[in-house]
Amino acid sequence: MGMLNNLMGWVDERFPATETWEKHISKYYAPKNFNFMYFFGFIAMIVLVLQIVTGVWLAMSYKPDAAMAFGSVEYIMRDVDWGWLLRYMHSTGASAFFIVIYIHMFRGLIYGSYQRPRELLWIIGVVIYLAMMATAFMGYLLPWGQMSFWGAQVIVNLFSAVPFVGEELSVWIRGDFVISDTTLNRFFALHFLLPFILAALVFVHIVALHFVGSNNPEGIEIKKNKDENGIPKDGIAFFPYIVVKDMVAFIGFAFVFAAIMFYAPEMGGFFIEHPNFEPANPLKTPEHIAPVWYFTPFYAILRAVPPLFGSQFPGVLVMFGAIAVFFVLPWLDRSPVKSIRYKGPKYTASIIIFVISFVLLGYLGVVASSPILTLVAQVATVLYFGFFLFMPLYSSTKLSNGIISKLWSVGTLVLFVLLAYYWIAVIGLPVTASLIAAAILLVFHFFFATVPVFIRPVEAKPVPERITK
Repeated sequence: MGMLNNLMGWVDERFPATETWEKHISKYYAPKNFNFMYFFGFIAMIVLVLQIVTGVWLAMSYKPDAAMAFGSVEYIMRDVDWGWLLRYMHSTGASAFFIVIYIHMFRGLIYGSYQRPRELLWIIGVVIYLAMMATAFMGYLLPWGQMSFWGAQVIVNLFSAVPFVGEELSVWIRGDFVISDTTLNRFFALHFLLPFILAALVFVHIVALHFVGSNNPEGIEIKKNKDENGIPKDGIAFFPYIVVKDMVAFIGFAFVFAAIMFYAPEMGGFFIEHPNFEPANPLKTPEHIAPVWYFTPFYAILRAVPPLFGSQFPGVLVMFGAIAVFFVLPWLDRSPVKSIRYKGPKYTASIIIFVISFVLLGYLGVVASSPILTLVAQVATVLYFGFFLFMPLYSSTKLSNGIISKLWSVGTLVLFVLLAYYWIAVIGLPVTASLIAAAILLVFHFFFATVPVFIRPVEAKPVPERITK
């Protein structure tokens, strides 16, 4: 023991090992009232490590060559020792990563983890989400199956809709005029590199978290109530207490993960699409092209926006806007309280509508399009953006009766009416379906954009000063 202490003393004189351990683990105090929603940040880090480790091992046998890529995946599955296990761990881990992150982001939405003083922490998290999407997109092409090839073809072609530079931009991304061997090589290189950048961003995210402190379901800042030793009265040491709880949650997650990996790695075509068991064929288009499930909400938004002057650029703009709007979320919420527990029924209802619209868009992005489904997707898209764009109105505890608020409320109401006219008179959708869709939007507008401006604001509940008395 003495030798170990001497060794640590020698290390600490040259590197802050003990200080870092104490600052971020043993003497970092987290709120006592963490619930199960707080497990998923820890689980996400474990899944990231799993993805990096399995990805490195898969890269040892994978061939980033258009003539050999599909065959190398089959070689990994059939001939490499435990290759099938590594491949299924990686493919299941990709979907598990997004599931965990979506739950993690949802927890941030309901407990106000984006509000002061955590605005930068939230922005770093959104950057991590973008890096995840980029990494997943690059990896999506690597199996070189039918859906991988054509899905990448469709997504890259979206950039050609950008005015003036679109064609050059899409060629620059592909490295060729079509998805080819050059595209596969550069996507493989970026897919290998991005996870390490992602790990660095996660490190920055954790440092930012531990600087401002963890949020909690009550939305109370535990750093404001400390004892004579400077320890938060409502806090508990991260190690061993929080770590042990997180490990128990991870064991439960591991059972579910293993069950999917061993018994349903394809998950009915959602985790691994059935056309991806066929090698890529540039001369044969799949019956229905759709990206992997975690991209489908944004793909549905893209399809919901009609072309303008023959250009799909408005859809591309709205699709990327659906992601970019998360960056400004901290400044849209005007509520003086953080947690959904005290924000009142309007915020709770808006969260429920947002989640329903997001899940519905995810489903609509998987299935083939039709006029009625496009109408549903357009309504869901409006509700998705309405959650953010009306937030300054329905989250405020004061009557939003300024001229800008009134113009915003009346202007969006006129826009909804014009949208109903477009459905009926321009594209000729059934009147009944169009009126139902318009009624949904008008009711949404009434509660979240009319009532807060012209009738009465939200009534927030008083927040207690302490988590525990």
